[in-house]
Amino acid sequence: MATMKEFRNNVKPNWCPGCGDFSIQAAIQRAAANVGLEPENLAVISGIGCSGRISGYINCYGLHGIHGRSLPIAQGVKMANRELTVIAAGGDGDGFAIGMGHTVHAIRRNMNITYIVMDNQIYGLTKGQTSPRSATGFVTKSTPAGSIEASISPVELALSVGATFVAQSFSSDLKGLTELIEKGIQHEGFSLINVFSPCVTYNKVNTYDWFKENIVPVDTIEGYDPHDRVKAMSASMQHKGLITGLIYQNTEQKPYEALVNGFKEQGLANQDIRLSEEDFAKLVAEFA
Repeated sequence: MATMKEFRNNVKPNWCPGCGDFSIQAAIQRAAANVGLEPENLAVISGIGCSGRISGYINCYGLHGIHGRSLPIAQGVKMANRELTVIAAGGDGDGFAIGMGHTVHAIRRNMNITYIVMDNQIYGLTKGQTSPRSATGFVTKSTPAGSIEASISPVELALSVGATFVAQSFSSDLKGLTELIEKGIQHEGFSLINVFSPCVTYNKVNTYDWFKENIVPVDTIEGYDPHDRVKAMSASMQHKGLITGLIYQNTEQKPYEALVNGFKEQGLANQDIRLSEEDFAKLVAEFA
């Protein structure tokens, strides 16, 4: 069985020192090893932004896609080879701005992949502009007078479109984040894991200390039940979207792949896709 070290490669991350994304990378590597994966069993698909680099820092199959398009690529990979464990990764701009349409439909489609959003509430790669996760009044280069738009809540968004697995974590909580990624991988369906990942260079508001003071673990909420969608939505709204842990899970709804008639368990890479002479003759006869 592979160890965490086997999911490492020789590519050194060039994130800013102190960036929360380092912990997310480590959590993915630990989780992959803990659930018994080998590097050849895992594919990490990323988009654009600081977070997009993560697919090149893990020893597995990987693809660095284009802005907002990690999810359609990841779903295509899963459909082509459902034997692979597929993780999509991106930032809050990648997933909740240009990629928002893909995010919503991937959630409701419920394909068996895990989507990790590295949420720093700002555009880091392009030097500090407001993102869909920035709070109202947030001052950046693109909103010098403060943002006049409302911030998106990933938890409430996911619950509203029928998510079967919703979790949220903080990059400083490596143990808790690793456990959530393990659960996300093992969940039969689409798993959304939003991770608060402070940008130490451009976001001087949502800092490590700020999150430590404001996040509320769901296991500290009396009577919390992660299988109750209404309670999950209520808790998120009550605590301004800052709850962490396994927020909601529905184990009864089948994943997309299980509902597609005739969809083989065996991946295309391991199937004999050669046409027999008989099948070839039938195809020719249809068009002749």
